Amino acid sequence: MKISTKGRYGLTIMIELAKKHGEGPTSLKSIAQTNDLSEHYLEQLIAPLRNAGLVKSIRGAYGGYVLGDEPENITSGDIIRVLEGPISPVEVLEDEEPAKRELWIRIRDAVKDVLDSTTLEDLASYSDGEQESYMFYI
Repeated sequence: MKISTKGRYGLTIMIELAKKHGEGPTSLKSIAQTNDLSEHYLEQLIAPLRNAGLVKSIRGAYGGYVLGDEPENITSGDIIRVLEGPISPVEVLEDEEPAKRELWIRIRDAVKDVLDSTTLEDLASYSDGEQESYMFYI
């Protein structure tokens, strides 16, 4: 499974909103400048996130975006599914050997478990070297 720039930049938007959670709306312009990204591209990504209820837009001179829920209630899996579609690193074929089919299912489930157990709060509060690092076994 390859996460495209849609998924990567979408996670960036959501992490930045989680870091500023409770401080009021954040503009896409400030997120784009902070992360050296295209504001125009971020505008395209925010619409599906808003439609899914993961973010809310605030209009006005001091408007921008806020999270649609608490950071601990939004998982990276929620974001990736909205922007990338279903999580399926390997297509499981019914006529495949049972051992290989079981392997593909285990890989899919392991990826889903990692994405669904990693919250925005985890990502926003991550600091390199100061926390225990995650070890994922697939």
